[in-house]
Amino acid sequence: MNAKGRPLDRIDRTILDTLQKDGRISNVELAKRVNLSPSPCIDRVRKLEQEGFITGYGAKLSASKLGLGTAAFIQVTLDRTTGAIFDQFRDAVVQIAEVAECHMVAGGFDYLLKLRLSSMEAYRAVLGRIVDLPGVLQTHTYVVIEQVKQDSGLPLDDKTTDKT
Repeated sequence: MNAKGRPLDRIDRTILDTLQKDGRISNVELAKRVNLSPSPCIDRVRKLEQEGFITGYGAKLSASKLGLGTAAFIQVTLDRTTGAIFDQFRDAVVQIAEVAECHMVAGGFDYLLKLRLSSMEAYRAVLGRIVDLPGVLQTHTYVVIEQVKQDSGLPLDDKTTDKT
């Protein structure tokens, strides 16, 4: 079962997989791909949206064409691990537009940040803001030389979801 308590069948998984690869597909074309008529297909899509399986739609943008071709990951270690400092750090880091992702992690450090930047000069300016965030004790940066694989969506096969 999934987090909502309802198993996803093959049609639901195919709808989700198709929409994550092509969010602009028409309902008529989607219905053809999943072997449904358009009305039941749109009903399933709406139900998947209402149940939170589909959280939104958007376009994939080219970072390099938009002048944000420099990517870096920063490990952040906090000086203490309390609920209050986690909240303060979270509230501050979400205000930095260059931080594309922020993950609290288990292991040798506390957070992993992914930055999208225009240049190394921009990185230096953002790093200055990050080291001044509440509770930051130490950072380690890894600048991306080459992106080998990009997120292409969630793997929606029979191994990751229930069959009905």
